[in-house]
Amino acid sequence: MRENEMLEKEEIFSKVLRAGRRTYFFDVRATKADDYYITITESKKFTEEDGSFHFKKHKIYLYKEDFAAFRDILDEMTEYVLNQKGEEVISERHQKDFKKEFFTEKEEVQTTTSYTDIDFDDI
Repeated sequence: MRENEMLEKEEIFSKVLRAGRRTYFFDVRATKADDYYITITESKKFTEEDGSFHFKKHKIYLYKEDFAAFRDILDEMTEYVLNQKGEEVISERHQKDFKKEFFTEKEEVQTTTSYTDIDFDDI
């Protein structure tokens, strides 16, 4: 096994975030010079029609000289998303069995079988 592969396998410190079909691996690793860097790996599970499955992985390498700028931009981007869209998770709208429900001022429950008349001048 090549030396790079050996270094890649040695994790100094690791955390895992399971998020539905995705899993994120955060690993601290060491360079040849024994300095540390971080790898972030996204692993996504795909199931085939026959029931078998495979994983697709994407990895980024983050070195110490980029930590501050990376953190600043990540903080700015997450703050922007939360300010614009709030903390409500809307991804369940994309699930096959999702039924949109919302309340009118009269507090009636509406479903996707009803409609709202929209004047395009209002958009």
